[in-house]
Amino acid sequence: MGIKKGLKVLVASALSLGLLAGCNASGGSGGSGGGSGKVIKIATQTPLSGGSATLGESIKLGAQLALEENKKKFEDLGYKLQLQPYDDQADPKKGVANAQLIGSDKSILGVVGHLNSGVSIPSSEVYEKYNVPMVSPANTATEVTDRGLKTVNRIVARDDFQGPAGADFAINKLGAKKIFVIQDKTAYGTGLADAFKKAAEDAGAEILGYEGITVGEKDFNGVLTQVLSKKPDLVFFGGLYTEGGQLIRQARDKGIKIPFMGGDGMDSSTLVEIAGDAVENVYYTSVAADASKTDEGKDFSSKYKEKFNKNVESYSAYGYDSMSVLLKGLEAAIEGNDGDLPSREKVAEEIRKIQEFQGVVTKVGFDDKGDNKFAKVYIYKFSEAKYPGVQEGEISK
Repeated sequence: MGIKKGLKVLVASALSLGLLAGCNASGGSGGSGGGSGKVIKIATQTPLSGGSATLGESIKLGAQLALEENKKKFEDLGYKLQLQPYDDQADPKKGVANAQLIGSDKSILGVVGHLNSGVSIPSSEVYEKYNVPMVSPANTATEVTDRGLKTVNRIVARDDFQGPAGADFAINKLGAKKIFVIQDKTAYGTGLADAFKKAAEDAGAEILGYEGITVGEKDFNGVLTQVLSKKPDLVFFGGLYTEGGQLIRQARDKGIKIPFMGGDGMDSSTLVEIAGDAVENVYYTSVAADASKTDEGKDFSSKYKEKFNKNVESYSAYGYDSMSVLLKGLEAAIEGNDGDLPSREKVAEEIRKIQEFQGVVTKVGFDDKGDNKFAKVYIYKFSEAKYPGVQEGEISK
């Protein structure tokens, strides 16, 4: 066989196989139930590089573990599950670009993501366009579900629950009456800070300052000088652990010893790495439970550590539970389609129907907007440079 002729045959064969694979992996109806191992991909979209990579990777790894544990079940149904991870870099533009790729790949029938609400909000508009169901393990901004998108769901609490819970604890447990609020100008940080501020004011606290910093900023002398001059009882920070850790360390260096409080964006081992011993007397609200508190969580943590040689982070188990919820909906959609490959719309419908799913860290039941009716908020305190902090409280809706 000549080289040119051989190449033509190989290319033709590859194109033929590619077309067949594309048909088999279609988001529409497939062939007979079971088929010959049709591929179903589930994507993850989280920051796998940059300052938020610790939490982003933990979501991806948790989701990966759940998918791998479910492979045999789907093989018995005639399908091959594959994980398709995307790095959104905590950047809305990158998230949207990735969402376009996800929507265009008809073999992808769902997404676990995002970490950042500011990335999730525009990206989910693309998922809605392509009917790709999304289950978020971490997004807390109210706008994520308030838009009424049929494909968007989350298993964690909202900012309008988390913010007031933090304010109540700060005022009634810590005795804070004069509070300085700092936020990072993102959808997440601003939304959480605003919810905290309103609840604190409604409870009678005085907000001495409300200032914004920029993600990536490293010198917080200006805002901390304001904190010193105002003499608050507590500083609340709406933002993520990278800036939060630096803010806390620099505050302690300036002699600011009062309690700091933040939200779930501070719930990371990297916060402790950055802040060091300065993390003492720091409180944070989290929508993530401590996995070590239950037998199921302990078992998950052990499997996670054994497989990835990493300790669990705040959202590791939520990545796992989000993938488990998504796959439960996918399984129901396949069964409801007589074993044939279901449409994305059908998968989205079955996910939204889930009401009594018990995960390793949270029970899941979606309301008509895609919020989890069983989501809780937890209060933690760092008494030393050790992650996680000690749980101080648990708040249900």
